[in-house]
Amino acid sequence: MLAKSMETMMPESLADRRIPAGDDFLPPDAVAAITPDVLIARMAALKPLVASKAASAERDRRPDDEVWAALRQSGYFYLYVPRRFGGLEFDPDTYISATLPIAEACPSTGWTACFAAEHNWLIAQMPEATQAEVWGRTPYVIAPSAAAPPGVATPVEGGFRLSGRWKWGTCVMHADWIMLNALEPVAGGAPVVRMMLMRAEDVRVIDTWQMAGMAATGSNDIAVDDLFIPEGHQFAVQPVRSGRGNGRAIHGPGLYGSPMLPNLCVTAAIPALGAARQAVMLCRDRLRAHVKLGSTTTSVEKPAGQMRLARADLLARSAERTIRAAARENLLIGEIDEPEQTGERIRIRAEIAIAVQQCVEAVRTCCEAVGSSVHALDNPMQRLLRDVQVMQSHIVYDLDVATELHGRALVGLAPNSLLL
Repeated sequence: MLAKSMETMMPESLADRRIPAGDDFLPPDAVAAITPDVLIARMAALKPLVASKAASAERDRRPDDEVWAALRQSGYFYLYVPRRFGGLEFDPDTYISATLPIAEACPSTGWTACFAAEHNWLIAQMPEATQAEVWGRTPYVIAPSAAAPPGVATPVEGGFRLSGRWKWGTCVMHADWIMLNALEPVAGGAPVVRMMLMRAEDVRVIDTWQMAGMAATGSNDIAVDDLFIPEGHQFAVQPVRSGRGNGRAIHGPGLYGSPMLPNLCVTAAIPALGAARQAVMLCRDRLRAHVKLGSTTTSVEKPAGQMRLARADLLARSAERTIRAAARENLLIGEIDEPEQTGERIRIRAEIAIAVQQCVEAVRTCCEAVGSSVHALDNPMQRLLRDVQVMQSHIVYDLDVATELHGRALVGLAPNSLLL
């Protein structure tokens, strides 16, 4: 049972619906037998189930439990757990390819699942003893990583006392662990940003997720009141931003030595790409049957319909190339020293922001091509549109911020944002 207070206790309806990960993990030999092709095929096979539950997941404002159980049984959540701790440690291209079928079927579920998988990368930035403890207790984590607004971490003997309330708790409805950013005050200097790790039963989940899009993510608020965090259950964020954290020291360069923010940007872009790809498929099928009022032929025979479909397809393909290239390149820029690396991280962020804009445009173009029926609540197209519009509002995809940062870097000015 989660801790409660009279002021902001989690409503019983939400408490009843928060399902911790449980203990139905795969045997080690079953995990070892999973290849990239096997995992991708399993996720493709799950697409019809995910699609069949998308509408009810949106109504319930959380990922569907049957879908979540199927994802667990597929081995998907082992993607970014290091091999030395029993995981798959697959490359970013496999991560993208395995996630896309889920994101196509339900972008909200794809969003929650891919963040749950990617957040194991953050566990790999914890001290080695903590990694062994965490992955010894649960062979992968289901954990939100909430950064804003940051809490306060007060140093005490053996660790910190943590308090705060955080928004955007993606994964919290199935969480076993929680990661929260906090500021450690420093006398006479800037505070140190630290990521704190705790068990899900030690936080309060507050029912706030009432959204026009991405409703099925269940990204409710999280609150902590004066919780003790051991020294080993946290890391300073700054070194991890440039790929110089515990991940590199323990696991070497490459995946766990890559910069943090581009990894986040890639993760959050995959569901938008899935929505764009699915919109193209649904638009193509709809054009074959759609006859506009006053017309005697299907829209697929009209040049306007063909051009809209082609434009949407090309936008989605262009976005996918950008996202995949950024994921591969991020494995390499961890080897670049500062200050040059900061400019590369800024550029990758801006490139992915433009790719997400292309995904949104692809979905809008498809919706405009197929008539008013696309906005019926039983039509999945309207859910794709609402989901990508909310995804687009994520701070890492704010084009004004991303392009200003890149422009400043191009003319030799220092960044004017801490989100790098």
